[in-house]
Amino acid sequence: MTPIAIMPCLDMKDGRVVKGIHFTDLRQAGNPVEHAKFYQEEGADELAMLDIAATVENRKTRIEWVRNVAAAIRIPLTVGGGIGSLENIQAVLDAGARKVSMNSAAVQRPDLVREAAERFGPDRITVAIDGRRNPAMASGFEVVVAGGTRPAGKDAVDWARACEQLGAGTLLPTSMDGDGTRAGYDIAFTRAIAEAVRLPVVASGGAGTLEHFYQAATEGKAQILLAASVFHFRTLRIREVKEYLRRKGLTVIA
Repeated sequence: MTPIAIMPCLDMKDGRVVKGIHFTDLRQAGNPVEHAKFYQEEGADELAMLDIAATVENRKTRIEWVRNVAAAIRIPLTVGGGIGSLENIQAVLDAGARKVSMNSAAVQRPDLVREAAERFGPDRITVAIDGRRNPAMASGFEVVVAGGTRPAGKDAVDWARACEQLGAGTLLPTSMDGDGTRAGYDIAFTRAIAEAVRLPVVASGGAGTLEHFYQAATEGKAQILLAASVFHFRTLRIREVKEYLRRKGLTVIA
C-alpha cells in the first residue's frame, strides 16, 4: 500500500489565509508563511496553497504569495487558483512551487492539461475537480468551476478519466457539499473518482475528526489527505492524525 500523505491547505485571499463553508462565508485564518512553517514542523508531507479568488477575479495567481511561502519550507508545495496558461505554470514553478493545480481553465480547455504534462511532466500537474451532487449526472456528481459559482455540465467521474488520459499526474476532488463543514469527507465522491483512475487522488473537503481521515484513506481510497480548517484552528494536529492512522493499521509517511 502506498503510504498515506497529509496535506494542509492554505486558501488564500487578499494575502491572508481564509476558510469558508461550501466555498462561501469566508473568515480570516492567519498568515500563510507562519502556517506553512508550523505545518512543516508538525510533519506535513506536502502543502497546498489555493488562490481562491483568482479565477473569479479573472487574474493570475499572486506570484509573490507563492515565492514567500515556498521560501519558508522544504516540503513540496502545490499551487492553484488562476492557473490558465503554460506561461503562468512556468512562473509559479519558477517561484518555488513543486506542482500546480488547475481547475476552471482545464475544464474550459482540456488540451491545457496535455500541453502542461508534456512540457513540465505529469508529476507536476494536478487537476482539481470541484464537484457537487447532481442526480442528473451518470455518476451523481457534477463539476463546478469558478470557485463553485458555476456548474460546468460535466460528469465529475467522466472528467476524472479524461484528465488521466490527458496526462495529469494527480487528481484533487473537492466536494462543494462538504467543504468546511467538518462533517466528513464526501466518501462517495472521493471513492468514485479513485476507482475510476490509476492516479493518486487527494481527499478534500469536510475533515473534522480523526475518523474522517481514516475513512478517506480506507473507504474513499485516497492516498493524500488534505484538510484546512481543522489544522488552521488547531482542532487537530498533523502528528495526532498520523499517529491515529498508524494505530489503525495504515502506513503513513514518517
